Amino acid sequence: MPELPEVETVRRGLEPAMSGRRIARLIQRRPDLRFPLPERFAERLAGRRIERLGRRAKYLLAHLDGGEVLVMHLGMSGRFTVTLTPDLRRAERSLVGEFVHATGTDPAHDHVVLEMEGGAVVTYNDPRRFGFMDIVAADGLDDCRHFAGMGPEPLGSAFNSAYLASRAQGRTTDLKAFLLDQRNIAGLGNIYVCEALFRSGLSPHRAASCLSDRKARPTERCERLVPTIRQVLEEAIASGGSTLRDYAHADGSLGYFQHSFKVYGREGELCVTPACTATIKRTVQAGRSTFHCTRCQR
Repeated sequence: MPELPEVETVRRGLEPAMSGRRIARLIQRRPDLRFPLPERFAERLAGRRIERLGRRAKYLLAHLDGGEVLVMHLGMSGRFTVTLTPDLRRAERSLVGEFVHATGTDPAHDHVVLEMEGGAVVTYNDPRRFGFMDIVAADGLDDCRHFAGMGPEPLGSAFNSAYLASRAQGRTTDLKAFLLDQRNIAGLGNIYVCEALFRSGLSPHRAASCLSDRKARPTERCERLVPTIRQVLEEAIASGGSTLRDYAHADGSLGYFQHSFKVYGREGELCVTPACTATIKRTVQAGRSTFHCTRCQR
């Protein structure tokens, strides 16, 4: 599943084709994706103007005129492709992002097509149909079923060491599981948690309470971790996300942050820390692979 940096890269890639433009026509080719599409989905979106294109955690948010929001999630295999007219292609050179899957090019899986004002066509392709779309009232967005109880954005001002320490006080759950819990931090995923913990020198198996003292004040570990999470995510966004086997830019070039992985996917390889002779270990926590150095991460 794409993580926050990949979804943010997709958002930036779609923005020139969608933000500030009307949906001239929406073609709905099936009644459902992971969940049933909203009633009168195509009818309700045709003619609507997308005021801005945002993101919450791993969700794309198209804020519409009339006070509603089109919520979109890529799931495991979702892909947005932008097709441009020659004139628009010359004018909009900043269309860069799409999330692709190895089987995501078959037009039989083009489930939703948005024909945008100005000539761009945005196609949502999803072979496994784990993605979904919904229409939510803007004034109820924070409390809707998708976002109710969700923690702050890790790149936002509300995410800081004081906040994280208050959430971690007395928690005996593993630190990695705590960071992946969307009720604590929105959008943080497995890859970037592994990388942030390595850079912070923290074991993923430590209790989350290591981030807080008895008075719920941030410990030195917490003060290290918070800026490192921001740094890892910002670097990944700047690099266009992590390719693995699924991610590419719209022009076909690959994202490059995966070349910066220090632990993720490097089981059995030497630790990159100078003078460390340990190898990267892989363990499983809550069904997810965890990569870490047992010597550098305490």
